[in-house]
Amino acid sequence: MMKIAQIAPIIESIPPKRYGGTERVIHELTEELVKRGHEVTLFASGDSKTSAKLVSIFPEALRNKKIKNMSFINAMSVQHIGMAYRQQNEFDIIHDHNATMSLAVAHNARRPVVVTYHGPYNEEISEVFRKLNRPYVVSISKSQVKNAENINHAGTVYNGLSMEHFPFSDTHDGYLLFVGRISMEKGLHHAIAAALELDLPLLIAAKLDPVDLGYFNDYILPFLSESIRWVGEVNEEERNRLMSKAMCFLHPITWPEPFGLTLIESMACGCPVIAIGKGSIPEIILDGKTGFVISEPEEMISKIQKIDTIKREDCRKHALENFSAKKMADGYEKIYEKILAEKNI
Repeated sequence: MMKIAQIAPIIESIPPKRYGGTERVIHELTEELVKRGHEVTLFASGDSKTSAKLVSIFPEALRNKKIKNMSFINAMSVQHIGMAYRQQNEFDIIHDHNATMSLAVAHNARRPVVVTYHGPYNEEISEVFRKLNRPYVVSISKSQVKNAENINHAGTVYNGLSMEHFPFSDTHDGYLLFVGRISMEKGLHHAIAAALELDLPLLIAAKLDPVDLGYFNDYILPFLSESIRWVGEVNEEERNRLMSKAMCFLHPITWPEPFGLTLIESMACGCPVIAIGKGSIPEIILDGKTGFVISEPEEMISKIQKIDTIKREDCRKHALENFSAKKMADGYEKIYEKILAEKNI
């Protein structure tokens, strides 16, 4: 049994009310570690729901309070991280999900720290991890760390979720689906172009952040109609229902995504995925078996026309066998144990 601290960002609750991939992963990992008998403390917003001991400095997730003052958000985040590390002597190991925000504190911690960075590495981010290199860094895909040389890399653990309860459908209702965030990097405009070309309905279940309003107004809004419908940001139950009945899930990203959480959720519902093969995508989708990995957005059209060659039960099996919360917890448990064994030598 280990005494483990999980330090989450306080922008979203754990689990999040709606959108929040990182927060959902933290929730799943925390709950699985508690089930295994570990003594886990979760540092998160006060409205989080957990079986672990919850410690918080703020009663509600900052996003739910609609706080836009970045100075206040940063100040609260620093206070939140500082409080967690102030209690470090109570733990065998600390698992920090705040990345560069807390890396300087983690670098100087007395207890061993594991950092999972949930974003993409660029040269600036990599340099920070190279210089503040005492924490052990875990990647969420192999592709994520290809260009992050000489960091203190402890291993790769794929994100996982408890998806056994997700609804599965062996048939679909003939619509295309896009889920996530409306932004240029997520490539929604490519999905719309494919839907229009094939004259197929497209449902868009996605959030819109103020920073992406210009993209929305220029690339998305002019094409919304009865056939191309934006239904807003939906909860997990509604999202899963949409996935289980979709013909296929379109993921035409324009950036090297470190891990596509919506991809494993879609496959768990039996919905095949068509995604541009940037970043982690080829590690998640079995090309030709659980969907199609494409090189260019224009390829979506021909692959959509072939989507019924994919067996929906194969999609679910692949997701549950390779991206479960249990498998994720297995990976982190091994890394924790290895680090603590080395520290005791």
